[in-house]
Amino acid sequence: MGHHLRASTLATTLALGLTLTACGESGSGQGDGLTTVTVGAGDNIMDLPMQVAEANGYFRKHGLQVKFVSTNASTGPAALESGSVQFLNSSPTGFLSALAKGVPQVAVAADGLGNPIAIVVSKKFAEANMITADTPPEQVAKVLGNSIGGASSANTKAQASQFLKARGVDPAQVKWVQLPSPAANKAALNSGQIDWFMTGQPTPLSIQLAGEGVVVADPLRVPEWSPERAGYGEFVVARKDYLEKNPETAKKFVAAVQDATAYMNAHVDDKELLDIAAKAMKGTPAPALQASLKQVGWPTSVAMNDAEWKKTLDFVNGLGVLPKVMTVTPNDWTNKHTPSGGA
Repeated sequence: MGHHLRASTLATTLALGLTLTACGESGSGQGDGLTTVTVGAGDNIMDLPMQVAEANGYFRKHGLQVKFVSTNASTGPAALESGSVQFLNSSPTGFLSALAKGVPQVAVAADGLGNPIAIVVSKKFAEANMITADTPPEQVAKVLGNSIGGASSANTKAQASQFLKARGVDPAQVKWVQLPSPAANKAALNSGQIDWFMTGQPTPLSIQLAGEGVVVADPLRVPEWSPERAGYGEFVVARKDYLEKNPETAKKFVAAVQDATAYMNAHVDDKELLDIAAKAMKGTPAPALQASLKQVGWPTSVAMNDAEWKKTLDFVNGLGVLPKVMTVTPNDWTNKHTPSGGA
């Protein structure tokens, strides 16, 4: 899932490193009465609610001053565990991986639904195999069975493999090339080292808009990646001990995030949301951002429930990337910080 924004605020705080200290409710106020918290977020479309909450003044409205630190799947959990960040935008796989290792994290909000990932093939490969952006996923899978695929994480490789398996293609037929990042995948696609790769939006759509590749599978065409089937796509998580000491700060933070997701839900087609996204994700073409925003379910309430958790667990456990089959308990997620007490 996807499963993760390099705005100027992120770049500024990244320069400081992960040395920012945790702020408790006592003694953490600013001169203007705001409480400072540090949040870890990445450069995936699913991290956008944090930037919307900042841009629209929702954090400040709820009495918070937020500092951003740029994190990814490997650095985020460590930053949270060390106290360098108090809140982390995390994928379900990342959250469940942390729980599997015994890290005492708690999910306090679900700020995105679905799995906004996509498979992008090189232009040359698409032409050679006569596939387009409109080719049915079943036909795409058969073509990919005899190809070179790029993989920059166990999670995306597992999801690509699951996509193929579900359509009768053995993933072992694919020749996999291990690469360090989506950017490296893109470079390998352009150089002809690989035929295709999978990653979160908006990178695949940006590649297609640049004329460098073709998006052949996305949540609009692959049912198991849709919000209805995949369950939760992103969580706000915090350390258990931090929540126990700072319940009011957590309530303020979750309220601001819910203001942002509700705004995104109501304005997904509007230029004002697109403008915020463009400032947060500099260099990404507006059409790619606009299409990506529509591939996520932005909730009007960030409260969680058992039914969506079941979908999420079925999806992530089905990938086989966790050290064991995971379940969650009331100790692992809570609605007590959401406005009006939850669902």
